[in-house]
Amino acid sequence: MELSARQLDIIGLVRKRAPITGEQIAQILGVTRPSIRSDLALLVMLGVIDAKPKIGYFIGSRLLKEKSGISDIVQRPVKEVMGIPVALRGTATVNDAVVTLFLENVGSLIVVDPYGSLEGIVSRKDLLKVTLGNAQASNILLGMVMTRYPNIVTVSPEDTVSDAMRKMIMHEVDGLPVVQPFQSSEGPAKVEAVGRITKTTVMKLLFDAMANEG
Repeated sequence: MELSARQLDIIGLVRKRAPITGEQIAQILGVTRPSIRSDLALLVMLGVIDAKPKIGYFIGSRLLKEKSGISDIVQRPVKEVMGIPVALRGTATVNDAVVTLFLENVGSLIVVDPYGSLEGIVSRKDLLKVTLGNAQASNILLGMVMTRYPNIVTVSPEDTVSDAMRKMIMHEVDGLPVVQPFQSSEGPAKVEAVGRITKTTVMKLLFDAMANEG
């Protein structure tokens, strides 16, 4: 069913100002309360808005369900969906990294300094490069093979899932560290890894959203 321009205006007002009374809606639209009574009744019947006596109008169950769909998923802040970062010190070895990758079932590891600030990141590709044809590679320190910060693509907790997706596609990486400023009074500004978001994370979110819509 196609809604009228005035009905769409009413929905917009309820989204922004709920709870809002019928009288307030009419006043903002510059019409009388009786003239929008049928519009309000229709929107309530469709489940687009909901009404509570003596309180006003709210977003209805239909719009709340739509809000949990794919369009809403990609606009969620990364901090709501990120996973726990898997970290090792730069003094750990390549062997330590390989074992951790398998145990944690992740594609990359965060490398941190003794104070917890981000030093770099090491991926499965990095480990393959250093181990192929090198029998002594297992004892190499991660600090020698990692990609160093700030030459790392990152996102902040406040960035959206859409931002993270765009960066992963643009830079052809499978995951990103989620970082925020590291509180330190010594040396240059640093960051700490507070989470991670991966292509798998995003795929699960989108799959769940499509399943709910179905």
